[in-house]
Amino acid sequence: MTQFTTFWLRLGNLISTIRVSDIADILIVAYVIYKLIMLIRRTNSFRLARGILVILIALWLSGVLELNMVYRLLQRTVELGLIALVILFQPELRRLLERVGSNLPGLFGNRKIDNFEAESVISQTLKACQDLSASRTGALIVFERKNVLEEQIRSGTVIDSAVTAELLKNLFFNKAPLHDGAVIIRSGRIRAAGCVLPLTGNINLSPDLGTRHRAGIGMSEQSDAVVVIVSEETGSISVAVDGMLKRRLTAETFEAILRNEIMPQEKQKKRTILTWLNERRLERQHEKNGNT
Repeated sequence: MTQFTTFWLRLGNLISTIRVSDIADILIVAYVIYKLIMLIRRTNSFRLARGILVILIALWLSGVLELNMVYRLLQRTVELGLIALVILFQPELRRLLERVGSNLPGLFGNRKIDNFEAESVISQTLKACQDLSASRTGALIVFERKNVLEEQIRSGTVIDSAVTAELLKNLFFNKAPLHDGAVIIRSGRIRAAGCVLPLTGNINLSPDLGTRHRAGIGMSEQSDAVVVIVSEETGSISVAVDGMLKRRLTAETFEAILRNEIMPQEKQKKRTILTWLNERRLERQHEKNGNT
C-alpha cells in the first residue's frame, strides 16, 4: 500500500512540473515526425528509410553490447551518411520546403473562390469529363490548391479563361495542339494548358497505367493539387490526391470527390447536413417501395 501511495505521489509531482510549453514542444515534434513518415510512405524512400532505421538499431545494439569495432564503424557511417541523406532525399526535402512556403498565410496566396464559382467550376468539369469519357478522349486536369504550381504553368501556354465544358473539350481534342499536356485550374479559372507534369517514381503501380495516370499521380505526390484523369483507352475517370489514385469512378462518386476536395469548407459543412437529410429521405423512400 505504501509503494502504491508513493507511486501516485511521484506521478503527481511529475505532472505538476509539466508546463504548457512542454506540451506544445511534444505536439510539434510529434507532428513533424508524423509528416515525415507520411512523406516517406508516399514516395520510393520508404525502403531507404527502413534501411537507415536498421543501421541506427545496429549502432545502438553495438554500443549496448560493447562491440567497439562495429560501433566505431557504424558511427562513422552515420556521420558520413548525414551528408548522403541530404543528397538522396533532395526531392523530398525540396517538396517539403515548397509546401511549407506555400502554406504561409497571406504570402503569395491565390484568390479564394466563392461558392458560386466553385459550383460552376465543378459542374462544367463534370460535364466535360463525362463527354470526354464517352468519346474516349484523354484528359488531364489539375486543380491548384494551396501549393502554387508556377513551374508547371510556365511549361505550358497561359490562357487565363473561365472554366467551361466546351473549352475543356476543345483543349483535349486529339487534333488540338495542347491536348497532350495538362490543364491547370487556379482560383476558378483555367490558368494554362499543355503543361508538363512530373511523373511518379512509384514502381508499385499497376502496369496498365499509362503516362497520363503516372503524371497525375506524380503531380499529386509533389503538391496538394487535385488531379482528374480521363483514360484515352477505356474512357474511365480517375482522381489523384496526395499520391493516391481513385480509379473507375462513377459519375456520382466523381462529383462527390470534387465537391469534397474543391468546395470551400463553409459550404461543405452546409452540404454535409443537406446530404445527410437527403440520404435519409431516399432510405425511407426505398423502404416504403420495398414494403409495397
